[in-house]
Amino acid sequence: MQTLLCGRFRLALDRPLIMAIVNATPDSFSGDGAGRDLDAALRRAEAAVAEGADILDLGGESSRPGAEPVSEQEELDRVIPLVERLAAGPVPVSVDTVKPAVMRAAIAAGASLINDINAFRAPGAVEAVREADAALCLMHMQGEPRSMQADPHYDDVVAEVAAFLDDRVAVLRAAGIAEERLIIDPGFGFGKTHEHNLALMRATDRFVAGGLPVLIGVSRKSMLGKITGRPVDERVVASAVAALLAVQRGAHIVRVHDVGATHDALAVWRAVEGHGNPR
Repeated sequence: MQTLLCGRFRLALDRPLIMAIVNATPDSFSGDGAGRDLDAALRRAEAAVAEGADILDLGGESSRPGAEPVSEQEELDRVIPLVERLAAGPVPVSVDTVKPAVMRAAIAAGASLINDINAFRAPGAVEAVREADAALCLMHMQGEPRSMQADPHYDDVVAEVAAFLDDRVAVLRAAGIAEERLIIDPGFGFGKTHEHNLALMRATDRFVAGGLPVLIGVSRKSMLGKITGRPVDERVVASAVAALLAVQRGAHIVRVHDVGATHDALAVWRAVEGHGNPR
């Protein structure tokens, strides 16, 4: 059975895992950011675990298209108090950051996973995580959040995203980081058009075939708005369906806003397919 070394946890990957998004930002695209309201973020995290979350993913800097970066200190102030309050809980705490200093502080505070949309390309990022036992998620992004959706272009989006992820995995392995700590994410909506996103979803099994755990994050994203015509706060059903489609194609982890709906969708799928208890 495949497992993921994730700080003090070793996660079994014999069933799909739900990663709950907990935004400690005031400008999340989904409208659910808590900013510096620690109590609101804690309530969101506790509710997510109660609804069936297997991992909590904390973010202190918005990565929505057009987002402006925040200072290192502001991100630390938003995220580290949350990590300190949640790290001893029943599920791993992930921190979504591109900044090496935030990675170091998060790991020191008890984070079990670092989720980097920049695939640990920032100077010092690999060094910041190398000696820890935290899991590491490497995501593909063309460009950077402020401009990534201006004019994304690929000759073959699936091949190019896969090649990028292979290269980054090789860099981390060469730095001495164990493969059992690594996760890959094709990066839906990060420098991709609607057609690029659909092509990547159809090719989920290709990424799975590489042998590393695959994380898929399409929750409430614009691709679902384009398909359904619904605004961001009305994409719960579409998000749960998209998560289920990703899991059916082999995804190991789905990153979602709506934990309860996703959990129920996966529970029905597991029951019908004879996979046993969803927890």
